[in-house]
Amino acid sequence: MTRNPPQLDVDRLIDDRRIRIIVCCGAGGVGKTTTAAAIGLRAAERGRHVVVLTVDPARRLAQSMGLTSLDNTPRLVPGLQTGSMTAHAGNGAESAGSLHAMMLDMKRTFDEIVEAHADPDRAAQILANPFYQSLSSSFAGTQEYMAMEKLGQLRRADEWDLIVVDTPPSRSALDFLDAPQRLSRFLDGRLLRLLTAPAKVGGRAYLRVLNAGFGVVTGVLTKILGTQVLRDVQTFVTALDTMFGGFRERAEYTYQLLRAPGTAFLVVAAPEDDALREASYFVERLDTERMPLAGLILNRVQRLPAAQLSAARSLAAAEVLQPTETDAAEAATARGGGEDAARVLAIAALRLHTDRMELAATQRRTAEHFIAAHPLVPVAEVPAQPEDVHDLDGLRVIGQAFAAARP
Repeated sequence: MTRNPPQLDVDRLIDDRRIRIIVCCGAGGVGKTTTAAAIGLRAAERGRHVVVLTVDPARRLAQSMGLTSLDNTPRLVPGLQTGSMTAHAGNGAESAGSLHAMMLDMKRTFDEIVEAHADPDRAAQILANPFYQSLSSSFAGTQEYMAMEKLGQLRRADEWDLIVVDTPPSRSALDFLDAPQRLSRFLDGRLLRLLTAPAKVGGRAYLRVLNAGFGVVTGVLTKILGTQVLRDVQTFVTALDTMFGGFRERAEYTYQLLRAPGTAFLVVAAPEDDALREASYFVERLDTERMPLAGLILNRVQRLPAAQLSAARSLAAAEVLQPTETDAAEAATARGGGEDAARVLAIAALRLHTDRMELAATQRRTAEHFIAAHPLVPVAEVPAQPEDVHDLDGLRVIGQAFAAARP
């Protein structure tokens, strides 16, 4: 790269005890889940008590941590190495860290909220309501709001001193930033205000008012939820009415938590056009929301040895070694039809080196475009690995790359 961006020191970030939340966001397929897991593992082995929360339903996080499955309850990850690395814990004092991992269960989180904030009879009424069952499992925006709820729950529990969040692999990864506003619009909506005041309108008159203003909406809901939709919706809203204020307050609490100095956002990308275009979107969106961006982690960077044979010279050498048809015929006659294995291997190695050099040059040019657009964003590079990460040792290799990326 012709321009050197500021260096992102990931170890310094995870060693800073003031940082309590790290949010990893980025496009799909760039190693975001692996990055979140590697950060969690490295932080735990440096003495912190960490929980990694993934909103991505894929099984990669569980597999990389040696767990058979993940659910809505934090699970302890065994096999941590807490020897010399614990000396990096706060103020240089040695302490053993811990690592837990979990995967957001949207409906279960919603159920937990109801059970925690409603009396048993009302909670049972809400949980059995058909409209609630649909809302809690498929309503637009529910996943993002429940991610906010779960993050707030983990922070309030104060059981872990670092929460690492692995967001969904798409632009919707930052939709949870809109959760408080979207929830307020829903709670303050005209339809909901009508539904929360049935007693004032009364019986058939109530239904006439509802049908007059919202006939199309209720017709659609009826087709989805059945003929009892109006009764189900009214029952649900009436039962949940006393909880609405708490929903809004908790969403706003978590939103402000994300904007606080104790939170750090990491954008994860690969040195590819589409991934860095998405990374630019995330950087700009976080800036608009005034969220604390720590930097960019650039995964799968092609690293080459210091003594480089250029792509052009490598390709030229391969062409020189490539035998002509006459050379091949003469060699075959001299060796009785045998192949010059050494020459074939040399040609293959030179062409492979050419491909690597060209890929590295393309990656540098692509990354340079991002750096030129965002010159103040710190960057840490993680070299391309020879194989996919599928265990704790593989995660440690990624974590060591964070240290190698320091200035």
